[in-house]
Amino acid sequence: MSGLQRLLASVGAALPWLDAEAAPWFWLRDLSRSIASARDGAAVGDWIVDGEALIHRSAVLEAGAIVKGPVWIGPGCRVAAHAYLRGGVVLCAGATIGPGCEIKTSIVGPGSRLAHFNFVGDSVLGADVNLEAGAILANHWNERADKRIRLHVDGETLLPGVDKLGALLGDGVRIGANAVLSPGTVLAAGAVVPRLGLVEQDRQ
Repeated sequence: MSGLQRLLASVGAALPWLDAEAAPWFWLRDLSRSIASARDGAAVGDWIVDGEALIHRSAVLEAGAIVKGPVWIGPGCRVAAHAYLRGGVVLCAGATIGPGCEIKTSIVGPGSRLAHFNFVGDSVLGADVNLEAGAILANHWNERADKRIRLHVDGETLLPGVDKLGALLGDGVRIGANAVLSPGTVLAAGAVVPRLGLVEQDRQ
């Protein structure tokens, strides 16, 4: 098992229909197909199927939440008013998405929480991750001519071959209010980013 697979083991365990041996960026690339597979195998009565959305009956979606499939919202999740889920989103059991958050092509691990006015793009969050208000997980190098994402893990540089990839966060990570995680950020379990912090692991 690679370092990234160990980092995100809680997500692989929570979503057995993902390929646990695949790299996280392949999870994101294949989310539409994976969600469709999960939808086909969902237990009748426990889930609501609404177009490309699969929503557990115990989940709560407040009025004004926008959900654009494909999306998988697990047991006990809560999606607050004016949250916006798009481009393939998976919320593992017990995840909470606060008001005004935008999540694009991402997996939010079990029990993880986004406070409000967060952007999470092309990212995978482990279990019990907490984002305070206004924290941003950026997914694209707008200011660079070279848009390629590079990940720095265990002393190695990985090239996933994508132009968009946000953060890969281990279990229990804490991100302070108005912090920004630059594209390709990898944080080990229990890492803490202070309020107004900037994480930029790939410097040019």
